[in-house]
Amino acid sequence: MDITRRRLLSALSAAGLLAVLPALPASAAQAAADSARLLANTVGIFAGTIESNARPETAAKLLAIEKTARTNLKSMDDAGEGELFAGLVLGTDETNLNTAFKRLYEIALATRTPSPTPSDLYGDTAVRRRVIDGLGWLHARYYGDQSKGYYGNWFHWEIGISQHVSKTFALLVDEVRTYRPGLIATYIASMDAYLRNGTGGDVNLDSRFHTGANLADITTNRILQGALIGAGGEPRIRKALTDQLTVFVTIDPYRLRHGVTDGYYADGSFIQHASVAYTGSYGKGLLTRVVQTLKILDGTGFAHGEELVPTVQRWVRDGFAPLIFEGWMMEIVKGRAVSRPDSGYTDVAVVVEAVVDLSSLSTGADATALKSYVKHIRSTSRAALNPTGFVSPVSIVRYADIIGDTSVPPADLNPASRSVAFNAMDKHVHRREGYAFALARSSDRISKYEYMSGENLMPWFQGDGAYYLYLSGQDQTQAYGVDYFTTVSPYGLAGVTAPVEQRRTVPELYGKPFYDNPGHPLNFTSSSESQNTYVYFPRGTNRHSGGAVLGAYGAVGAVQSSDVAYRDRELLPDDFVVYRGATATKSWFLLDEEIVVLAAGVGDGAGRAVTTTVDARTAAPDDQVSVRGELRDGRPWTGAGTGDLRWLRYANATRSTSVGYVFLDTPKVRVALDKVTRSRRVVRTANPDTAVTRTVLGVSVDRQAGARPASLAYALVPNAGEAGLRSYRGGQPLKVLANSVRLQAVSHAGLGLMAANSFTAGRHEVAGHAGNAGLRIEGPASVLVRHERRGPTTVAVSDPTMDRDRVGVLLRGRSLRQVKADEGVRVSRVHGGTRIDVDTHHAYGRSFTVTLR
Repeated sequence: MDITRRRLLSALSAAGLLAVLPALPASAAQAAADSARLLANTVGIFAGTIESNARPETAAKLLAIEKTARTNLKSMDDAGEGELFAGLVLGTDETNLNTAFKRLYEIALATRTPSPTPSDLYGDTAVRRRVIDGLGWLHARYYGDQSKGYYGNWFHWEIGISQHVSKTFALLVDEVRTYRPGLIATYIASMDAYLRNGTGGDVNLDSRFHTGANLADITTNRILQGALIGAGGEPRIRKALTDQLTVFVTIDPYRLRHGVTDGYYADGSFIQHASVAYTGSYGKGLLTRVVQTLKILDGTGFAHGEELVPTVQRWVRDGFAPLIFEGWMMEIVKGRAVSRPDSGYTDVAVVVEAVVDLSSLSTGADATALKSYVKHIRSTSRAALNPTGFVSPVSIVRYADIIGDTSVPPADLNPASRSVAFNAMDKHVHRREGYAFALARSSDRISKYEYMSGENLMPWFQGDGAYYLYLSGQDQTQAYGVDYFTTVSPYGLAGVTAPVEQRRTVPELYGKPFYDNPGHPLNFTSSSESQNTYVYFPRGTNRHSGGAVLGAYGAVGAVQSSDVAYRDRELLPDDFVVYRGATATKSWFLLDEEIVVLAAGVGDGAGRAVTTTVDARTAAPDDQVSVRGELRDGRPWTGAGTGDLRWLRYANATRSTSVGYVFLDTPKVRVALDKVTRSRRVVRTANPDTAVTRTVLGVSVDRQAGARPASLAYALVPNAGEAGLRSYRGGQPLKVLANSVRLQAVSHAGLGLMAANSFTAGRHEVAGHAGNAGLRIEGPASVLVRHERRGPTTVAVSDPTMDRDRVGVLLRGRSLRQVKADEGVRVSRVHGGTRIDVDTHHAYGRSFTVTLR
């Protein structure tokens, strides 16, 4: 198949990627040489090289490869009648079939892995042929018959099994061609046939299954298969590369290609499954896969991979680095993976390997920055990074060389103070020396949560303003991770406003991991669109969710809503259970020492009681934890109970951490400090039945059933001391300027900062304070204004609804002149002050800034 530049142009929106593929196919001889090089590169990645494996740093990895292979061979030896591996039942469980193929790959890997310590597995023809025979046996009995295959999870049939088979053939290609030369073609035909969400046995870019990380996996498999074909395989490779190039293109939500919303956005967001914020799971999978593709293409003539390296560097800098705090991947971008026992440190180790390899593909300052980032993660992580878990022995050596290079200083890719609005995926990260704050929102664009396959069983409020306050120096496994979701009530996650009710998990409701009703017009099957829409990752129904960034400060606003299942309840089957959410309009103002939270209209349309959780923190049961505070009448407060609090301080002396809470305008606060023991299985059916005990702090505000909607305002103060908390008095330095469902605003006198979120149509007036003369906002918007003494006034504006063409702001007081402004900003002097008009058409929540004097 001839992939011309004209056709490539039709597939990609970034003209710079046109140079990636050569314009003309190579000669047959060159294609054969390139295919051989591609396969050799693949073996080098997974098995290492003689040079890499001679290094002592790879010894543990080589030992692990050999040990796994021997375990699998022993299982083959012990297999009974009709078994390939002892006890692994095949024929009805696609996970077991995938496991069988994976075990064969692991054995094959050991036969191709050179080691300075001789192993009788390396180069063993009999073992290699045993693997090949195993592939033939599986194809004959459980894989080749299309009428019997493709049960269960589509992923195994279209991606997982093909990945193991393709890599196994790449490792054993010479032996297969000698011993069973027809087996490769037989398998490729079957793998094509199992691409049932594709077209004609190939990728379908219009399929919702062939996007993002999934597309990268499928196309990498097909690149290997093209090389395995040998003569005549080049068109398959070129077509797979052309398809994979689409994942490198920044998603433009106003000009979607093939209707796909999965991928990386201009603000660094990453989305998979159409609406799930997923950098920390599928995003890292995509990063790993494309870096591996660049490595297997190295030195071949199939593509000029160096053209793609800057794009992947941007992913790391703008997409991953803000979400990694002291070696921990933040919870807000992990979807259902938050319920897995692997920690955020394990997630980051995967990213580190990709960054290590990316640095080897980069040059100059870019390479140095990536290497410095690797050293930064190692030096700040609270858990030791074990490179034995890397996929490639070569990567282990590169990592060791980076760590040992004294000319490379540790350096973060983030500035120490940074506020990052991931508005395309309804998330925000705010970083300072000493802490990081991560906020998860949802909307009619972005899912409230992700549940699937018995994972993340109680996710209902994870996208309703849930937030996570990471404190510097702390082992985050003691604060967050799977044990946070295991021991903290799903109704009491930090930041959440939830109705007081008891919800049931999907397996409890329907007796299986999904809602099964294929006879209904909405066709509910395990992987149908209706299942995605209403069960796996339902979106909210609110439009307003987003915010602005001014330098290192942020203002974020959102209107809480019920999900689409509740909205569409009349369309759904009678036995489909829907849940109604509470109501609230919320703002988060992100400063230096404080995160200020305002909530208005806190209530429930059904008259239920509602609880808003100010914070939920966990500690090991033997940690020395204390809770002290002060009531508004000046009396001291200690421990649990309900009171009219002015401030509260939670301290964990064992971990040397603390958080303060300043209640600016809040009803009585309930403080709980409980020992909680639960099994990790309550959040994921596949988790081991491991009991976890934590001391859980809950700070919350209750609204009684039938009460009128309430408002509250408070500030989180990371690493606070008691003296500092006592200093918040009389509107200094913080003052709440407005707190209603129409307008929420605060000012900070010490920063000269005013921040506001408006939520409704019409004009909104904000009183002057903190050196600012006040402002008027027209319609819904997020606005920050900072007036520096004897310095300029800076303003940031964004459209949190993402559908306004223009936002107007009037700065009251003396007229100011424009010094500099982003494109799309117009400044004019008007009666009463300075008017700023911002063209927000198709800006997708981006912040616009202007400097005035």
